[in-house]
Amino acid sequence: MNLGATCGDEASAVVRNRALLRSYLPADPVWLRQEHGTGVFCHPATGIAAPPSAPISALAVAEIVADAQLATRPGQVCAVLSADCLPVLLCNREGTRVAAAHAGWRGLLAGVLEQTVQSLGCPPDTLLAWLGPAIGPGAFVVGDEVRAAFVVGNVAASIAFAPHGERWLCDLYALARQRLQQAGVGEISGGGYCTYREPERFFSYRRDKVTGRMATLVWLES
Repeated sequence: MNLGATCGDEASAVVRNRALLRSYLPADPVWLRQEHGTGVFCHPATGIAAPPSAPISALAVAEIVADAQLATRPGQVCAVLSADCLPVLLCNREGTRVAAAHAGWRGLLAGVLEQTVQSLGCPPDTLLAWLGPAIGPGAFVVGDEVRAAFVVGNVAASIAFAPHGERWLCDLYALARQRLQQAGVGEISGGGYCTYREPERFFSYRRDKVTGRMATLVWLES
């Protein structure tokens, strides 16, 4: 069920998988060109669906460079792809705005979650967040440079790192919760999976290197 168009998979297989996914959705998702940055794509506020950035018929390279997207109209499908990085879904309590963000360690460090929260245009304390499947804290090994990048200027981030020989185990879930809380988001759920250690359920780049991509999606019902 690989949904990624740039993983070296047969295009026909990805087309079939995306078509199957589309049968469960109210509209085509907008596929982003994710680059571990902080860009947020906003669906048109008019309610007119944005054209899919990679049509299932062509699997063109996505032209929208962003690592998050948000929607304010029913039927606009927000999607992010991942295979160890952390997908985060957000909505406001009124159920009028939704967003999806792709947050690997580089995106977390750069501030993709804070940028997504700001782009939603709601008081942060009215938002709800859900942390999707990512590599777990017992499997994500990083070097000193990653830990230092988070801890410099934010000593509290040290709680997300545990010694592992000469390296560190990194807890993406803890980092995401901390950054969301610091941005004012109080209600955060999810974060109980490990893509690396659950091969029967999830793709994992760290585990398999050559692997597919999963989609995490959210939209407003009409």
